[in-house]
Amino acid sequence: MANILIIDDDFEVCETMESLITRLTHQCDAAHTLEEGLRLARANEYDVVFLDVRLPDGNSLDMLPDIMALPTPPEVIILTGKGDPDGAELAIVGGAWDYLLKPSSVREISLTLGRALKYHEEKVGKDKGDSLDLANVVGASPSIRASFELMAQAARSDTNVLINGHTGTGKELFASTIHANSKRRSGQFVVVDCAGLTESLVESTLFGHRKGAFTGAQSDRIGLIKLADGGTLFLDEIGEIPLSIQKAFLRVLQERTFRPVGDTREQTSNFRLIAATNKDLDQMVEKGEFRSDLLFRIKTMRILLPPLSQRPEDIRPLAEFRVKRLCEQYGMGEKAFGSDFFSTLESYSWPGNIRELFNILERAVIAAGDEKTLYTMHLPRTLRIQVAKSQIKRMTGSEVVADVPVAPGGGGVWKIGQEIFEDIFDQELPTLREFKGIAEKVYLGELIRQCGGDLQKILKASQLSRSHFYSLLKKYGLSL
Repeated sequence: MANILIIDDDFEVCETMESLITRLTHQCDAAHTLEEGLRLARANEYDVVFLDVRLPDGNSLDMLPDIMALPTPPEVIILTGKGDPDGAELAIVGGAWDYLLKPSSVREISLTLGRALKYHEEKVGKDKGDSLDLANVVGASPSIRASFELMAQAARSDTNVLINGHTGTGKELFASTIHANSKRRSGQFVVVDCAGLTESLVESTLFGHRKGAFTGAQSDRIGLIKLADGGTLFLDEIGEIPLSIQKAFLRVLQERTFRPVGDTREQTSNFRLIAATNKDLDQMVEKGEFRSDLLFRIKTMRILLPPLSQRPEDIRPLAEFRVKRLCEQYGMGEKAFGSDFFSTLESYSWPGNIRELFNILERAVIAAGDEKTLYTMHLPRTLRIQVAKSQIKRMTGSEVVADVPVAPGGGGVWKIGQEIFEDIFDQELPTLREFKGIAEKVYLGELIRQCGGDLQKILKASQLSRSHFYSLLKKYGLSL
């Protein structure tokens, strides 16, 4: 007997489906709002959830990540109306098992439910029987957990895998983790950096060559494809492979045979392919920059790694993991974290993703030395400046462009003392009174410069009275 949850604000639909599910000898609960449905989903372990797209308190597709983040996520069947064609696509992209158009027949509901339950039973059984070694993979956000689930599926199979993700999101780590948990773990994990290969060397590097095959070939060389025999071949940045080589590599994928450069005999290699790219290969196909037949071959299973900016809840566990490893590496005692450390990290945009985070953390650990606690002061100045600017933008509503704040609505450009703003991060903070005085003096100097010393313009721009303005000039030793 399975546990089923229906989330739909149509009471008649709920009653009809409850009656059907009960006749199929399953347990069934119903909810009529997102809030009530999510509460039930968290309190009980369901095998399948029927989820209506439009509910009184929001779009149910927004709730999919929360459902997928449950310890044992159920299979989700989206109920969508005929006038909402995008609902089906968004549901599948979000991780739903299937979708049904309302109204659906009893037969359609029964068949879809039966397939979902069979799949869920097999998936849960595999998950319990095969525990993945995720020693180096960190994250608990819904988006990365969805990627973990696909990684587990890839590890249990021997199919070709394409990993998409921005630079620094951990594509090679995912690939090596798939290999380490697969039946090929005893074989080699061979990495090919396609971006670092020149066109003249790609063929020789992949296929190998015989002595004298070309100028400089002074001895036989085994290609990386042969080295991966019995193991995994990881093609990093596969979008960089020249078109001239793509056709030859396609044949290798199809036949698992190849011919080294300068050799007349073919060799075989039983490898498993995992490819990765930060490019849109479908777009490259449209532009004629990548072969469509090769893309179809390599993307049997596709895993998308989200950028770090889309999973801020993972920054803290990633940082704790990395700092612990760094302290072990440098022979330091464990370090604690200041109250402001993680808030600063979480306020940064991380264009370089996890790779940038790890590099920043290493610099912070080195900067801290024997100190037992990491504070924001240990982070690089450039990062702290960018975080401070983004915070100022949020608080003031002004946009900072090239270190010059621009008032909303285009109300003129005004400089607030870039040198003070930046240097404050490299020294002990002055008192607020001292800092206000420094900033006030810089402001007055820039005000006089921009207004060309014209008193009327100065008073209009600053909204100061004549007497107040002259008292400030005297205070800071300035003159028109």
